[in-house]
Amino acid sequence: MKKILAVVGSPRRNGNTDILVSRIAEGARANGATVDELYLGDFTIKECDGCHKCWEGKGCSKNDEMCNIYPKIIQSDVIIFGTPVYWYGPTGLMKVFMDRFVYFNSPENREKIKGKSAVIAVPFEEENPETARPVVEFFEKSLAYLEVKLVGKIIVPGVSGKGEILQKAERLKEAYELGRSLA
Repeated sequence: MKKILAVVGSPRRNGNTDILVSRIAEGARANGATVDELYLGDFTIKECDGCHKCWEGKGCSKNDEMCNIYPKIIQSDVIIFGTPVYWYGPTGLMKVFMDRFVYFNSPENREKIKGKSAVIAVPFEEENPETARPVVEFFEKSLAYLEVKLVGKIIVPGVSGKGEILQKAERLKEAYELGRSLA
């Protein structure tokens, strides 16, 4: 049974990102996976300051709630990263979360993430799909660097109002099927 960690990097509960990630999770559960959903807005995660204590084989020096999330990341087979596009990048919540993945870049911890699979879910307001390119490239480059396989992405333009994604039934079906494929 696959273990999936679904990370919602939007500050809005029940917003477009939350709905999209939840639909992926629903599909995965329907195919037998266990899914743990995290809402980054519920956690206090400090920024990485590059101290590299983790590179010395020690735990993160930040002693915040990210330290409780690391084991969830390590135990997962697949990570779903959901973020809307904010100023042509991920949300601040997601960026701080990803910055703390330097923990996995250390020789001591690299094997704890290497070979995992990932999916990105990116809804955004503008209609032009190119708007999401910087976010997609951010994840492609970051995950490849950590040797995490990006096995799926769902990019949904044209949704700004809270819950507006519910009007895009075909995209939600696509998200559900993506989730099923992860399990």
